[in-house]
Amino acid sequence: MIAVLLIATSCTSYKKVPYLQNSNEVDYSVLDAALHEPTIQPQDMLNIVIVNPVDASASMAYNLIAPSDVAERGMYLTSQPTLQSYIVDNAGDVKIPNVGKVKIGGLTVSQAENVIFDKVKDSFEALPSVTVRFVNFKISVLGEVTAPGAFTIKNGKVNIFEALALARDLTVYGQRDNVKIIRENEKGERTVNEVDLNDANIITSPYYYLQQNDVVYVTPNKSKARNSDIGSSTSLWFSGTSILISLTSLLYNILK
Repeated sequence: MIAVLLIATSCTSYKKVPYLQNSNEVDYSVLDAALHEPTIQPQDMLNIVIVNPVDASASMAYNLIAPSDVAERGMYLTSQPTLQSYIVDNAGDVKIPNVGKVKIGGLTVSQAENVIFDKVKDSFEALPSVTVRFVNFKISVLGEVTAPGAFTIKNGKVNIFEALALARDLTVYGQRDNVKIIRENEKGERTVNEVDLNDANIITSPYYYLQQNDVVYVTPNKSKARNSDIGSSTSLWFSGTSILISLTSLLYNILK
């Protein structure tokens, strides 16, 4: 009977371990063919570069230059001045020199490039190029993973499995079917969303790709909780037993 119970328990536990178990049942036709792009949110830091292909110096007036690179007479001290990062304000705007405020909050990087391009294209003889890149695209992974921490993503694109790979995967105590993603949108609204890594339909979920500042929390399973309780209870039991034996020994020696 004990052997049967152990076998049944091990089988049940194994079913909760593999990822994407029903991959042959997923309706892949519902997937969006477009490549994923994160949206820009308030307090994001961005690199925005506007370049005139004919006269590069003419485009400097439309870029945010670090003060140390500008001399008193307005001449640049270096041939390649340092560009400062833009911070998106709470209204979703960035203030570009000689352009003014441009609303890009809630847009993807490609959309933001198009909006800025429309603002500056008439200022140059030739069509300029506009590049927008994230500086602070960061996610955090914590809970029952091997190496919890915050991770910076250079290209601004990361899915849930890549995030867990950065944290060196779940421990044996992590619940694969109850991973929480804490997300804040461009309006400052926060949500806690549960995803099931065992279910292959996660690839069609809006939480498959992570947004900047997402927090991934892996919930511990019941075994971890029981082990924690057993550990603390065992320590108290040993402490109490040790004290009782010491008192008994002391009384025995006194009454002897």
